[in-house]
Amino acid sequence: MIDIKDIKKSFGTLEVLKGIDLHINKGQIVSIVGPSGAGKTTLLQIIGTLDKPDCGKIVVNGIDTSTLNAKKISDFRNQQIGFVFQFHQLLPEFTALENIMIPAYIAGKSNKEAKKRALELLDFMGLADRASHKPNELSGGEKQRVAVARALVNNPAVILADEPSGSLDSKNKAELHQLFFDLRDQFGQTFVIVTHDEELARITDRTIHLKDGLIVNEDTISTEEENTERNKTSEHGED
Repeated sequence: MIDIKDIKKSFGTLEVLKGIDLHINKGQIVSIVGPSGAGKTTLLQIIGTLDKPDCGKIVVNGIDTSTLNAKKISDFRNQQIGFVFQFHQLLPEFTALENIMIPAYIAGKSNKEAKKRALELLDFMGLADRASHKPNELSGGEKQRVAVARALVNNPAVILADEPSGSLDSKNKAELHQLFFDLRDQFGQTFVIVTHDEELARITDRTIHLKDGLIVNEDTISTEEENTERNKTSEHGED
């Protein structure tokens, strides 16, 4: 579903990515880990078309992003990619419901259609009673679930998440991680997650290790192992 071929990226004389090859299947949850400066966020931004590689090719859901002009790239990003950031980046003047609806409006959907989808997502997130609340009236975990709902509103091919649980306490972190797997299990949602969180990396389907701009190792986890690790993480989050 995502094919990454020989991606290279430099900033001046600094080589950040030195030739990344990676294939990600639909419905996989893939974590990208590595030390600071390894190129993790740069790779995520290139997959999400927020930045361009110096060379190489990325195909997402059958679309070669290198062939798209500026207008089509913007449409592609809105319709095919959902983003979740460490600090949620909700707009403070809008309610939870309105924040979720914004990408749908950008995609040209009607108010009725956007609202219906946003309310469905709020209900799935367990936040139906928080629809009219603004971000400053929500807890950290609630804000991040609203951010996930916003990322999902246009039914994207993939969710890209950059340190999504980095600002959360252990309980909210465990709940957010479980949410990712619930979305994968129920809707076949694909996730690519940059993280320093060892617990999250341990339970994802695949863990890609980056170092000095190269993939140096990959770990995979079986379904049985995944369930065991997720149960451990859930129990730890409830302590």
